[in-house]
Amino acid sequence: MHPKIKSAKAVGEYTLEIVFDNQYKKRYNIAPLLKKEMFAPLKNSFFFKNVRVEQGGYAIFWDQNIDISEYELWINGEDMP
Repeated sequence: MHPKIKSAKAVGEYTLEIVFDNQYKKRYNIAPLLKKEMFAPLKNSFFFKNVRVEQGGYAIFWDQNIDISEYELWINGEDMP
């Protein structure tokens, strides 16, 4: 079982800072995802900065078509001090 997402914010170009419910923090760069058509709207910095956490902490999302799971963020995010 993976920890749930407590908060998420855009902290740089294509970089997110994620805080999990176990207090761990991770950074996640979405640049590799931008090759996929469904993630293309995130190239717009205004849209990208409007990231939100789904109720329950199971994912982050921008609209009904774009989301990233807590699993992906936890496994592939970079640990922060």
